[in-house]
Amino acid sequence: MVSLIADLLGLAAVLLLIPVAVLFIEVSLAGAERSAVSAPPPASRLRLAILMPAHDEAALISATVAAVRPQLQAADRLVVIADNCSDQTAALARSAGAEVIERSDPVRRGKGYALDFGMRHIQSDPPDLVVILDADCQLGANALDKLAACSARTGRPAQALYLMHAAPNAGRMQKIAAFAWVVKNQVRAGGLHALGLPCQLMGTGMAFPWSSLHGAEVATGHIVEDLKLGLDLAREGHPTEFCPEALVTSTFPESAEGARTQRARWEHGHLSVILSETPALLWAALRRRDVKLLALALDLSVPPLALLALLIAVSWVPSGILYLATGKSFALSTVVVASILFGIAVLVSWVRFGRHLLSAKDLALAALYPLWKIPLYLRFLIARQMTWVRSKRDGDSR
Repeated sequence: MVSLIADLLGLAAVLLLIPVAVLFIEVSLAGAERSAVSAPPPASRLRLAILMPAHDEAALISATVAAVRPQLQAADRLVVIADNCSDQTAALARSAGAEVIERSDPVRRGKGYALDFGMRHIQSDPPDLVVILDADCQLGANALDKLAACSARTGRPAQALYLMHAAPNAGRMQKIAAFAWVVKNQVRAGGLHALGLPCQLMGTGMAFPWSSLHGAEVATGHIVEDLKLGLDLAREGHPTEFCPEALVTSTFPESAEGARTQRARWEHGHLSVILSETPALLWAALRRRDVKLLALALDLSVPPLALLALLIAVSWVPSGILYLATGKSFALSTVVVASILFGIAVLVSWVRFGRHLLSAKDLALAALYPLWKIPLYLRFLIARQMTWVRSKRDGDSR
């Protein structure tokens, strides 16, 4: 019986070490990103259709459209999909200069359905590339040109560097969340990019060749439809290329309700996909001997930083007890290695990419951040969010 327990704990420790090792490798290589590919002259850029799903975004839509329009060329289209709106989103988007289509379907709700509606709208005059941009995002300088150049060069989907900023008066926990976002979307994706490997889709700032997207299944109510879409396209031979020189940004909601809804949607959806997709993706990669698919499967296996920290901390208890009671050290030794690699990965990420976000004191206090998120992970076990819910914006009046 003791041997069985030791074997099980050893196996659990190895399974924990795998995502930690993946994280460590990604972080180690992030500073060695490949040289950026310059965007071609504007006259040679492929024709774009920007699809912008918007559900009750009256507070933001005018500013977002106005910021995107200067990056458009004459043949481009900016299509705002006013999806199940009860405010003035459609009228304001039209006034700001966007092409607007309106969708009303109280049953089939969610971003995926809105995107499918937009795809069917443009299919009679398809563009070369489709860019998906959320209604609360801002584009960095020449982001559309850079994304278009990346996708045209590879013939595959391209993902911009998507960062979430903490509000100027945000508390410490939101600043730590912004740092965790940098680790996931900038550091880890940058490490994969340095190896010439694909990344996950991040939800906005995504460019797709029409030939690869028009046949994909986007009409789903999945709460992380972007992540699922990226995996589906990778299986079909269209893995996503990271385009770190193209920047897209947004801001975390300041309201407690908005932040809570957003976190639950992202993390519950992410964890659901990890559990449902990683084994099949790994098997497909091994069966096909597909290195890029294998890299995606391993990257997908890395849970959110806070959860990974909690899993490491919890693993110390049974492995330590086993060692004290029996002298069997494999499980404990493996957990020690995982702890060291995780600590180095976080520290290196902060030194290279996070010092402008967190002070050294804030980083030390980040050890409490996983405890703050325990209720979120408990809800995943007992009351998992399964349907899309829009996050409350700071400018919402209701």
